[in-house]
Amino acid sequence: MNKKKILVIADSPLAPSGVGTQTKYMIEGMLRTGEFSFVCLAGALKHDDYRPLRVDPYGDDWVIHPVDGYGNPDIIRQMLQHYKPDALWFMTDPRFYAWLWNIEDEIRPKIPMIYYHVWDNYPYPKFNKQFYDSNDVVCTISKVTDDIVRNVSPDVKCVRIPHTVDTTVFKKREKRETKDFLNIAGAEDKMVFFWNNRNARRKQSGTLIFWFKEFLDKVGHDKAMLIMHTEPKDPNGQDLEAIINELELESGQVIISTQKVPPKELSYLYNIADCTVNIADAEGFGLGTLESLACETPIIVTMTGGMQEQVTNGEDWFGFGLEPCSKSIIGSQDVPYIYEDRINKEDFINAMVDFYNLTPEQRAEMGHKGRAHVMANYSMANYSGLWYQTFKEVFEEFGSWEDRKNYKNWEMFEL
Repeated sequence: MNKKKILVIADSPLAPSGVGTQTKYMIEGMLRTGEFSFVCLAGALKHDDYRPLRVDPYGDDWVIHPVDGYGNPDIIRQMLQHYKPDALWFMTDPRFYAWLWNIEDEIRPKIPMIYYHVWDNYPYPKFNKQFYDSNDVVCTISKVTDDIVRNVSPDVKCVRIPHTVDTTVFKKREKRETKDFLNIAGAEDKMVFFWNNRNARRKQSGTLIFWFKEFLDKVGHDKAMLIMHTEPKDPNGQDLEAIINELELESGQVIISTQKVPPKELSYLYNIADCTVNIADAEGFGLGTLESLACETPIIVTMTGGMQEQVTNGEDWFGFGLEPCSKSIIGSQDVPYIYEDRINKEDFINAMVDFYNLTPEQRAEMGHKGRAHVMANYSMANYSGLWYQTFKEVFEEFGSWEDRKNYKNWEMFEL
């Protein structure tokens, strides 16, 4: 059987980033079918060794080439010539791939381009149309992203494939498994709120600490605590330790977890938490809250990006969703306009108080339903199945190399 070879460009699939983990899950799912092989350009980090490596136990079926950034045109040309892949799959924000779409006239006559698209918010980014139209297929991570692509580029094949989480790792744990984590955190007799994000501006890390103090002023500083799993002095964020000191929260009200831990130990943190919080003003999907729900831990989130489809299925709620009180238009030279969703302080504090006042049984039911929501809509089986179906359709509809079809590199205009 001739395996279909996929050239992948993304964060390194061996890295812990959201893009990296979703790339890894896709690759592993397809390798299990025995019908595919992968060559990866592994970017978005600084490598110590640029020699190709083969991932055990897959050997030649999964080869990783470390690159700076996400590669360049010459590397793509070399990959096409050397490996002769049947398709190109790439993922993350379109701002990183203008150089790739600039050479689509060299790539697409040979093989189809499949773009796994990340976009956070409205208004419809019409400035992305040229990018969307330069692919054979655009796959989307959320309902918001899917609606955006279908409206901006209605002629491009579009498939919604929401992110996933490993529910064999992120799951409800026995108390004996998490006992040591509870003791270390000093959280035995407190309600625990958990925040797992990069300390970056859009994540609103400093705002969270200020507002959490006001919540504690209402319920008591000995009644609850906030664990923040992040780097407190990230150059892209605020000095969280300075904020904690300024607000006199050094007595265990807010603690920072900085140690990088494997997924299983991260699941322990979700399990000792009563609730996971994310009040980011822009969030393409929000893997931390999906991991939390998989562990049966409810969430409090901004109703933005992919988080709004996590917190409710339209009937049941798996936490509290906070509607933005303002939608400011921000932008840059690369992204002329996009909404920045900000929530109201009182709405957030009230949601924290309302969650605090739930009975243990109500919180447990909310978490149990959250896990069921993940299993029904974001399971690994669903994710792998959608990718398998998409790849099959791509090769049937578009082909590659000698049987390439449904692609033309010209357009007709009436003058």
